[in-house]
Amino acid sequence: MTRAFPRLTRPLGDSQLTNAYLIGGGISSLAVAVHLIHDASVPPSQIHILESGSGHSLPACGSPETGYILGAEQMMNSSCVCLYDLLSIVPSLVDPTISLKQEIEDFNASPSRKTYANSRIVATLEGEPQILEAKNLGLRETDKLDIIKLLTTPEKKLNDSKVTDHFEEAFFRTDFWFMWATMFLFQPWHSAVEFRRYLHRFILGLPRISTLEGLHHTPFNHYESIILPIRTYLEDKGVDFQPETDTEVFRLSFAEGSDIEVDEIHFTNNLENGSYHVESPDVVFLDLDPTIVSDSFGSSQSSCLPSQSVHEEVRSSGNGWGLWSSLFFSSLLRTPQVSQLGNPKNFFSRIQESSLSMFTVTLHNHEFLRLFEQWSSNSPGTGGLTTFKDSNWLLSIIIPNQPYFSKQPDNVDVFWGYALFPEKSGNIIQKPMVECTGEEILTELMGLLNFPKDHILGNAIVVPHLAPYATSPLLTRTLQDRPQVIPEASANLALLGQFVEIPEDAVFAMEYSVRVAQTAVFRMMGLQKKPKDISKGGRDIMALIKALRALLV
Repeated sequence: MTRAFPRLTRPLGDSQLTNAYLIGGGISSLAVAVHLIHDASVPPSQIHILESGSGHSLPACGSPETGYILGAEQMMNSSCVCLYDLLSIVPSLVDPTISLKQEIEDFNASPSRKTYANSRIVATLEGEPQILEAKNLGLRETDKLDIIKLLTTPEKKLNDSKVTDHFEEAFFRTDFWFMWATMFLFQPWHSAVEFRRYLHRFILGLPRISTLEGLHHTPFNHYESIILPIRTYLEDKGVDFQPETDTEVFRLSFAEGSDIEVDEIHFTNNLENGSYHVESPDVVFLDLDPTIVSDSFGSSQSSCLPSQSVHEEVRSSGNGWGLWSSLFFSSLLRTPQVSQLGNPKNFFSRIQESSLSMFTVTLHNHEFLRLFEQWSSNSPGTGGLTTFKDSNWLLSIIIPNQPYFSKQPDNVDVFWGYALFPEKSGNIIQKPMVECTGEEILTELMGLLNFPKDHILGNAIVVPHLAPYATSPLLTRTLQDRPQVIPEASANLALLGQFVEIPEDAVFAMEYSVRVAQTAVFRMMGLQKKPKDISKGGRDIMALIKALRALLV
């Protein structure tokens, strides 16, 4: 069957008669829909969001009985200018008279919610956890010179080099590296270009890297505080969310000619096969981010090791990698335009370099948080991130403000954590984290903290979570591996997500996805508008001097 939507023939550029097709239901697509309505005046009923049941992002979900589940929630601060522009448009679900931006600002205005980490880096000394004073970063003169050299090297010269290609081995044992790597999920084998961009983007935060001052928090988890309100706003406006199914697969076909012009969006699901016909006034936005179909989950009594090849599972899926890859098996394969579509294989074929092991802990009493607050002098939500540098897994945990779920009972606490080296055997549990049950992961954590297990283990539900492509945006790449937001030859197709190129900006953040979405809408719709400038350290001279002093002292 073919799905068609009412239209009138119109000259190109008349947004009132445009149908916009957004493939993928992640933050990029939601942001595109908001800006199509707010900035381009596209009627909401003519915006069609096509998504599979697997989704492009993990909603915060679960229950006190089965255990809550959180994805890798990203840190926010005042440099997230595009994200806050988006949130200024969308009303709060709690108080519709204010925007989400105002709601977050009001929440963070309370002095009791200010972040000041007292236990950013923890070592193990004589079997006891020891909080380290890490303000001097532990860098040698050689390390400082190598950082400055990388900062001043043009990206083209770095190409597909790794971070390890530019630093000596001792650099990766410094407190600076432990804090930077765990805050941004960097690995030594990740892209030197991305590492350089992060240094430029966040260098002003160096004086606060050990305390994490300036972080912004949402009232609840990011799904309930950001994603759900945006989706609700769009539904209330009348945006057409096509019904989700568990097996939805999409494929694009293209018109013959010299341009990249989508003329059909084909779909297959467990109910029907069909297509959406794309006419010349229409626009298509395709999210390249992988779905969570490849993620695997465990329980307190089981590990999260996948039961089948995640590589094959994702390649066969209809969104993300599968859809990006399918572009190379379309009619574009025989044209020069195919070179403008990037290289998905560079990002999906290296699971050993891109996976991340996480876990969410649901506690049915307050004992763990009471002990942690007593030990760290941080109340929930004020400590940011705690990293155990002597952990074989390089374990980090985040204790958020409670409650972190809107329907979380008063007697329940929730926190989450992750490990950068889950393939190694633990310090207490002598096997890799990816093979551990949730109970074993919590046992390892309590051993590092030297907390008593009584009254905690028996009252905890721990859900391990393996995300094989979590850090794939940080993998090494060539200049051609990422496509442009709007390929040069595109007539009606824009690309979204973490795998398109925004010069100078740092990937792997909600801010990046929203900046991509704004760029796509403003350019595709011919608006005389562009996203706000990227927040970089070099523009504030005094702050830059302070940051360099922290680096060089």
